Amino acid sequence: MYKRNGKDGITEILSGGGLDSRLAEIYGVPEDRTAAYAQRFLKAVEGFEKEFPDNKSKEIGLFTAPGRTEIGGNHTDHQLGCVLAGSVDMDIIAAAAPNGRDDIRFYSEGYGLISVNLNRYVPQMEETGTTAALIRGVAAKLASEQYPVLGFDAYCISDVPGGSGLSSSAAFETLIGNIVNHMDCEDRLTPVQIAKIGQYTENIYFGKPSGLMDQMASSVGGIIAIDFQDKDDPKIEKLDYKFADSGYALCIVDSRSSHEDLTADYAAIPEEMGKIAAYFGKDVLRQVPEEEFLAAIPQLREKYPDRAVLRGVHFFKDNRRAQEEAQALRDGDFDAFLALVNESGQSSVMCLQNIWQNGNSDNQAMAVALALCEEALDRTGACRVHGGGFAGTVQAFVPNDRLDHFKSVIDGALGAGSCHVLSIRPIGGAVV
Repeated sequence: MYKRNGKDGITEILSGGGLDSRLAEIYGVPEDRTAAYAQRFLKAVEGFEKEFPDNKSKEIGLFTAPGRTEIGGNHTDHQLGCVLAGSVDMDIIAAAAPNGRDDIRFYSEGYGLISVNLNRYVPQMEETGTTAALIRGVAAKLASEQYPVLGFDAYCISDVPGGSGLSSSAAFETLIGNIVNHMDCEDRLTPVQIAKIGQYTENIYFGKPSGLMDQMASSVGGIIAIDFQDKDDPKIEKLDYKFADSGYALCIVDSRSSHEDLTADYAAIPEEMGKIAAYFGKDVLRQVPEEEFLAAIPQLREKYPDRAVLRGVHFFKDNRRAQEEAQALRDGDFDAFLALVNESGQSSVMCLQNIWQNGNSDNQAMAVALALCEEALDRTGACRVHGGGFAGTVQAFVPNDRLDHFKSVIDGALGAGSCHVLSIRPIGGAVV
């Protein structure tokens, strides 16, 4: 925490470059390129002072939580499979301070003020799918674990676009988790614990049946290979690899299609995979030997729709691919990595079938975006559906010498700003 005002206060520290080394560490940039990050935090501090003039705290904290990109393993996490993911340089930041009240007041730039009373921890039906649900859920989970959650005020700025496939909700959960961890838990919570709290919040309070990958990538940071086989103690490995060193740019393409009314489509994927697992007396597909699954396909097709069987096929293949992608990066074999990314994308189209909403043939924005990416790449690089699917974004690895052409094709067809060029940041959710 920093002094709010006066000599050696947070404004003077930020303006004088006192946090440049810390910002360079978090964002993975040289210290001489941290000015824009410092200015953004200054803006958050100024916003805090404007929106919360009644806050009497003499100290203020700065916090950040990044969006995430799913690199490998599409819909494998909820089956306790393997994934490859990374935190990105788009993030949510906040200036926050205790308020001495029994509520959390959260002002999001561009959206306004939300106030959540800490006397009500049970899920509120009317808050389902809202920011208030995320705040209440994180506070409730920590309170249930005997942490004394106290009221605070926060001013938030985000450049993680909602519905971008970069998981703004997981970033927000990670941000709240880090604020409460620092202010009320003496920084005792690990990034993995914060991620699990975020997933609980998203499932129970927000009402979205997500796996743990989004929260883990945002909270832990960097490029990480995760094996969820032991759900209570997932194996996490940070990979020291920079996509920029391979001569490729990491791009996210916004299909300009909305995620609204897709909860049932998302939920159907783990439900159908779960039915296949139940045939073998298991809870999730990771517990089923692949050989037994393949041998039982004739019987499975008699009992379940073909789509459920195909989604099972996708799980086993993409679970293996995620591990192979991680090994390719360890070996520095980027060509092998790109081939696996393309295979994953093909499997999502053919087997997982999360490119368009079932029964809605008029809206195939994701398929259009994928077709445009393939055209712009012209048999170079790789592209695949990104994240949950059905709407949202496509991920592409674009050769640097084709990047301008790629952006021109995508933005020309889908609208200016549809192509986002990202970089992996080395640190996840953090106190600045």
